Amino acid sequence: MRQALLVTQLHSGSHDVARILSSLTDAQAEREFLTGAELHLPRLHELFVRLYGDRPDGFERLASIVDLARRSWVSRPRALKALDRERASDPDWFESERMLGGVCYVDRYAGGLSGIRDSMPYFRELGLTYLHLMPLFDSPEGNSDGGYAVSSYRRVNPKLGTMEELAELAADLRRAGISLVVDFIFNHTSNEHEWAQKAISGEAGYEDFYLIFPDREMPDAYERTTREIFPDDHPGSFVQLDDGRWIWATFYHFQWDLNYANPAVFEAMAGEMLFLANQGVEILRMDAVAFIWKQLGTPCESLPEAHLLLQAFNAVLRMAAPGMLFKSEAIVHPDEVVSYISPDECQISYNPLQMALTWEALATRDGRLLQQALERRHALPAGTAWVNYVRSHDDIGWTFADEDAAELGIDGYPHRRFLNDFYVGRAEGSFARGVPFQENPRTGDARVTGTTASLAGIEAGDAGGEDRVILAHALALSTGGIPLLYLGDEVAQLNDYSYAERAEEAGDSRWVHRPHRPAERYADRTDADTVAGRVYSRLTRLTEVRRSTPEFAGNELVAFDTHVASVVAFLRPGDVGFAVLVLTNVADSPAEIDAVTLSGLAPEALDLVAVHPVWLGAGLTLAPHGVRWLRVRLR
Repeated sequence: MRQALLVTQLHSGSHDVARILSSLTDAQAEREFLTGAELHLPRLHELFVRLYGDRPDGFERLASIVDLARRSWVSRPRALKALDRERASDPDWFESERMLGGVCYVDRYAGGLSGIRDSMPYFRELGLTYLHLMPLFDSPEGNSDGGYAVSSYRRVNPKLGTMEELAELAADLRRAGISLVVDFIFNHTSNEHEWAQKAISGEAGYEDFYLIFPDREMPDAYERTTREIFPDDHPGSFVQLDDGRWIWATFYHFQWDLNYANPAVFEAMAGEMLFLANQGVEILRMDAVAFIWKQLGTPCESLPEAHLLLQAFNAVLRMAAPGMLFKSEAIVHPDEVVSYISPDECQISYNPLQMALTWEALATRDGRLLQQALERRHALPAGTAWVNYVRSHDDIGWTFADEDAAELGIDGYPHRRFLNDFYVGRAEGSFARGVPFQENPRTGDARVTGTTASLAGIEAGDAGGEDRVILAHALALSTGGIPLLYLGDEVAQLNDYSYAERAEEAGDSRWVHRPHRPAERYADRTDADTVAGRVYSRLTRLTEVRRSTPEFAGNELVAFDTHVASVVAFLRPGDVGFAVLVLTNVADSPAEIDAVTLSGLAPEALDLVAVHPVWLGAGLTLAPHGVRWLRVRLR
């Protein structure tokens, strides 16, 4: 019955597609766009049937979106069309061993967009090919969730610069071989956004851009199955408006969720996405992808329609900006994280499981849970890649699957409590100086914040601190995909506790690990007598080796069992019969790998970092927190 209704409302598929295509003449659009439309419009139509087939305005919205894509393509700068063709000829470009990402807040790292441009010589020194500038759009004064409450997708925060400057910066970065990445916060807007103000005032066409209810009946019904995300800010999923009505706000009270059940919202957001594509943005970080579709009686997370929406946005992009990629940000169960990664949804994705389990392994001095994850949860579909990171602007949540932990005799709930206590310095023997985030005394839930250096023990003066920083980054650099550095961590920046003195930041402990650019540490990066100098030298040596090691391209990884609990090991296959063996020891003491374990490899190996031969015939000793990248021949 429902499928029949969908087809009736959106007419017959082939007829609809033909109608839309017939309206696009060469006088209206370049032939290249028509070619893309002929290829991707049938898929977009199918998705619209599934998402909006029960709405009378479904077909009209679809036709309007295709015309929007046509107009965007016509106005797309020639240099970006050339980039589209380049990407089409090399679709796996982002899987190269030469990829290296950096991420920073524009104001904190460089003051503004002009300061980012001035930093480009350093970015080239570091070898960046990907630069993620944290939220830089217009947002409310004071607390704006670090810019994740967007008041306009077409205006840069005036404190940082202008949209014209952003487009010019994108062009400069592109010429330097660096792809610009920005956040596309598409689950919600700020309460100051023009759409939000029109919605609460009842302006025609905007009434259902958001989910607004006159009383608590529907909010109470939804909240029976949704979870609180920021309990310190407000309970449940709704906040009350000044006039007594209730509006959906998954995150902070000033971030109002968009209603994607309304195709007008899809069209509006497609327009914002295409606008940014034409400014030269090459990758959109799709924020909070798991939350974008709501359905009564469900958790309103990772619903099937969320995937359909991403696929539909992709179909629009393939017509109007085919070189652009999506990056998924889904901090959910590992199975759900992977579900968003595909060539027609998000081509790249954060790898929160590897990040969290790297820290878990360092705390427990036991690499088995991370080793298990690399064995069974690392593989991805062809044409996609992980973004591997040690830490981000956000908190660390312990996102491992309880069923995986149980196989190793680990009870998930108390283990997460231990990890939280360990990384905020409450556990005996802790080397970490993290800070809890959104600690809920009722449930015991919490997450952890802190810079890499502070979490790894450098702030505490622990003897293994520098080695742990290198080990964590070595894993991110060697497991495949795009390694991502939080800029400043490469010179061992420490926590900034002064955030507690600023009213707009004091309530959000994540600001502790978002310090301003540590100028003095950058000045010390060539001084081997300083922590900054030693970390920088060792880390950049690893990035240099990665760039010259073809085996580190792509995601293919073969687990290697050393039979030592503290050792995480795997092979990155290369030419036939050869591979790079990666060995890391998360323990505070040496680890011995016996000759029998290594007997499947030829005894002659090459240490890629130290550039000297290694004899495996008598076994191998890994130093505490030691890392080895060995090119080996398989027997």
